[in-house]
Amino acid sequence: MTVLEQSGAYHLAPPLAWRPRRDPAPLLPDQEPHRLLGTGAELDGELLRELYGQLVRGRRFNEQATALTKQGRLAVYPSSTGQEAAEVAAALALREQDWLFPSYRDTLAAVARGLDPVAVLSLLRGDWHSGYDPRAARVAPLSTPLATQLPHAVGLAHAARLKGDDVVALAMVGDGGTSEGDFHEALNFAAVWQAPVVFLVQNNGFAISVPLAKQTAAPSLAHKGVGYGMPGRLVDGNDAAAVHQVLSEAVERARRGEGPSLVEAVTYRVDAHTNADDATRYRDAAEVAAWREHDPVALMERELRSRDLLDDAGVRDAGEAAERMARDLRERMNQDAELHPMDLFDHVFEHRTAQLQQQAEQLGAELDATEAQGAEAQAAAAQETAAQETAGSAEPAGETGENT
Repeated sequence: MTVLEQSGAYHLAPPLAWRPRRDPAPLLPDQEPHRLLGTGAELDGELLRELYGQLVRGRRFNEQATALTKQGRLAVYPSSTGQEAAEVAAALALREQDWLFPSYRDTLAAVARGLDPVAVLSLLRGDWHSGYDPRAARVAPLSTPLATQLPHAVGLAHAARLKGDDVVALAMVGDGGTSEGDFHEALNFAAVWQAPVVFLVQNNGFAISVPLAKQTAAPSLAHKGVGYGMPGRLVDGNDAAAVHQVLSEAVERARRGEGPSLVEAVTYRVDAHTNADDATRYRDAAEVAAWREHDPVALMERELRSRDLLDDAGVRDAGEAAERMARDLRERMNQDAELHPMDLFDHVFEHRTAQLQQQAEQLGAELDATEAQGAEAQAAAAQETAAQETAGSAEPAGETGENT
């Protein structure tokens, strides 16, 4: 069959407006993850020491939080053991005025940012939606729904840019979160708006039990950046110095008005997804053991010792400081929190909606009625007790006559 070309028919050669708006080559990540430790690169000794101290503290924090979960003091705890380098580096790459948008696993990043560990764990304890003031801390609430924090980060960063504020947002997400629609929407809006935001994907190999190969066929998650028009960077997620360098460069790039970046930190979740997960059902011990040989704490300690920046005394001091933190966390988490049901309605909206106000009034009335009933019951019990005491104190009537 012959198709006759008519006026206005489709041509194989697209119009010029279709062509790429920019050269994709500079946006592509390196073939191998960026590394610094063990390469002999010139590094800041003070920064390495700070990273090491935070890594040791972070490892102890994970251990203590896991123990508290087993003791029933936390409802659940998604450990970041093995991922401490990316957690710590994310917090240290930001300036004071910048914002951090963590996921539910990024408790350590919030602690490294300077938040009270007890306040950070309040959500996982079930006490509060968030145990800290996000505006004061410039740390968004830990996000349990996958990737929903990413559009929020873009919105805040875009608003800051419009207002002329010197603010960069760093949004953290796991490899599983990249399969969510929120991930696509956030990266697309960020690139179109050139928002000052950095997306950090911690690729720990599994979305609960689903391996990365069953989530995406992309060469790497960092390669996804080119599809949105932003650079992708691939970094060894257990090399704290490398992660800090890559994130710092991306943050400062965003601060200069050059737009967002996507950073993939290749790491591994050594512990199970949470305390409710049995990781032996989908991975073997040999795989975990291999990653333990690439432990971020050990890598940093080895680097510092090789540069004569750390000795046995320094290791001991870092360990003792971490233990003091764990002891304080343990003691305070073993104290029951004083909570009130009406707190449910605080910090939901700046101004309560009519429906929320109605619910609050209904609960308040029920609580008042319950309190009144309790007070009446206590008063009745007190009266009964007083009556019994009065009856018990009266002398029994006896015979008064004398025998004759």
